[in-house]
Amino acid sequence: MLIRTSDNGFIHPNSSEFTPRAVYEGRRNVLRLMASGVAGAALAGWASREAFAQAAAARPGKLAALPGGKSAVTGAVTMEAPTDYKDASTYNNFYEFGTDKSEPARYAHTLKTTPWTVEVDGLVAKPAKFALEDLLKLSPMEERIYRLRCVEGWSMVIPWVGYSLAELIRRVEPLGNAKYVEFITQADKATMPGLRSGVLDWPYVEGLRLDEAMNPLTLLAFGMYGEVLPNQNGAPVRLVVPWKYGFKSAKSLVRIRFTEKEPRTAWNKAAAQEYGFYSNVNPNVDHPRWSQATERRIGEGAGLFAKKRKTLMFNGYEAQVAQMYAGMDLKKYF
Repeated sequence: MLIRTSDNGFIHPNSSEFTPRAVYEGRRNVLRLMASGVAGAALAGWASREAFAQAAAARPGKLAALPGGKSAVTGAVTMEAPTDYKDASTYNNFYEFGTDKSEPARYAHTLKTTPWTVEVDGLVAKPAKFALEDLLKLSPMEERIYRLRCVEGWSMVIPWVGYSLAELIRRVEPLGNAKYVEFITQADKATMPGLRSGVLDWPYVEGLRLDEAMNPLTLLAFGMYGEVLPNQNGAPVRLVVPWKYGFKSAKSLVRIRFTEKEPRTAWNKAAAQEYGFYSNVNPNVDHPRWSQATERRIGEGAGLFAKKRKTLMFNGYEAQVAQMYAGMDLKKYF
C-alpha cells in the first residue's frame, strides 16, 4: 500500500493500526435495547425512524470500481474508532432531500450522478470543466480518517477517500486577486424533493478563504469507507473541511468559483446571526440557541443515554490550522 508522506506534522500510521471493519460495524446493541425498558416509550419513535433509514441505505460498491488510482492511507488521521458505516450513511444533513436526518437515506436514490461535471472558473488563469472521470485522475486517492462535527452538537469519525483540494486549485492557477473560493452544489428539482421547500436559497452555496481551501486538510472526497460515496453523503464528489462545522463541507459539487469578495453562503444568508462565514469548530462560541461546548458521538448511545464529549478547538486540528487565524477575534469572525 502506498503511503504518501508530508512535512506538515501529520500522523502517518501503518494500516495495521486501523480498526477492523468487522469491529466498527458491530456496535448496534445499544440502539436495539433502547426501544425497551425504562426509556423505551420516549425513544421508540427515534429507534423506529433509525431502523427505517438503516434498511433504506444500500452500499454503493467498492471505490476500486472507479478510475483514479490506488487508495492510500495518509495524513491527519485520528486513531479513534470510525463510526459505523450504517450510522454514517443514514444519519445525514442534506436538505435537498429533506430536513429530517433519516430523509436523505430514504430519498437520495433519485440523484443521478452520471454523467457529472464540475466547472471551475472565476479568477483563474485556466478555467476548465472537469468530467468526474478527469477529476478522479488528477491525483492519487488517499484514505483519511477525519472527525466530522455538526453544529447541532453531534459528531462522527469517517474514513474519507479523496485528495487535497489544493491539487485541483494548483491546476487552474488562481489569479493574484483571488481571495476566496465559492462552492456551488447541484440543484435539480426533478431529483431533489427538498428543493421545493423555502428553508434555504437554492442552490446550496458555501465558501472558504483561499488559504483555507489550499490547506492540506481540505479534501475533495469521492468515497468513504473504501467505497464510492452514497448519494446521501454527497455523491459523486463533495468537500470535506474537518476543522469546521459540517455544513461548510458542501455536497454534490457542480461548480467551484474563485472570487475577490467573500461569497454569500447558504446558511449565512438564511441566519447570519447563527451561521458565520468561518464556522470553525469552537467550544467557546455558542450557537444562539445551544452550547457548543460538548458533542454527542453518533453510535455512542442516544437520547437520555447519549455520551457527551468535550468539543475540541478546531475539532482537534488546532496544530494544523490555528496559524491561519492568528490575530483574528474568533468570536467576531465566527
